[in-house]
This record gives sequence, C-alpha cells and structure tokens, in this order.
Amino acid sequence: MNEISAMDLKGFVSNTVYEVFDTMLSMEVQLSDTDSRTTVDGDRIMGSVGFAGELTGNLCIHVSDTFARLMTAAMLGMELEEIEGEEEVHDVIGEMSNMIGGNLKSAFCDAGFPCNISIPYITSGSDFKTESMNWVRHECLVFLYQQHLALIEVFIK
Repeated sequence: MNEISAMDLKGFVSNTVYEVFDTMLSMEVQLSDTDSRTTVDGDRIMGSVGFAGELTGNLCIHVSDTFARLMTAAMLGMELEEIEGEEEVHDVIGEMSNMIGGNLKSAFCDAGFPCNISIPYITSGSDFKTESMNWVRHECLVFLYQQHLALIEVFIK
C-alpha cells in the first residue's frame, strides 16, 4: 500500500477539479489554503461515488445549497429562478461527482490499482457529517468560487 501513500492525490484531484469546473460550468475555482477541517454550514448537498477493486474508497463533493443551485444553472444554461426542483440540482451534483470520480478511477487504474466506480449518490440537509475511519489516505481539498466553498474529500485504502 506504499504506492497509495506515494500517489500525488492532491495534485491529481486539484487538476481534475479545475478542468471539470471550467469545462462543464465555466467556473474558475481556486484551491484555498483554508483549513481542511472547514465545513459547509447550513443547507448543503454532498455528492459521492465509491471505488471498489484493488483499492476501495469514496470521493465526496460538499457544497452549499446555494452553490449547488449556481452550479446547476451554469451546467444547464439557465437562470437560477428557472430551476424547478431538487431533482435537477441533485442530477448536476451527481454528474460532477461522477466526472471527478471517473477521472480519479482512471488515475488509480493507470497506477496499477484497477477498480470500478459506483453510480453517484446524493445526501442533502443541514445536519449530517462524514467521518474518515480506517483509511490509508484521506485528503480534503477546499476550493473557492467567489465566496462559495466546495470541499472535495477522497478516502482510499
């Protein structure tokens, strides 16, 4: 498992997040030096995909409900007030999780850790948390778009 520890996970995830936000949302995010223990407060959405194979793990994207709606409007080419319900928002956050997770899966496979990726799943609300337990690696990166935070967490073993 030393190979997992040696992977430039932060660099790969950062580059993938920049590319996906730019390409799919026309949003330029910046990696923040904000403490990785930062959380998204209030109503929020978490999109997640799992990895299974030579390694197992999860990739989670945490954003506020407000930021999720901005992302949805950007991806679908609509105005905020045109968003009809939670389903559109959940679909966009799920798709973002799938794209970032899919790129990460490819990196794992290229590094000699063949694995599969799950379909995305969504959790939303104002009172939940995720915990890192018994993982070989846990990385949390904080990205900023204007005043909005996007936390990207990767758990692998």
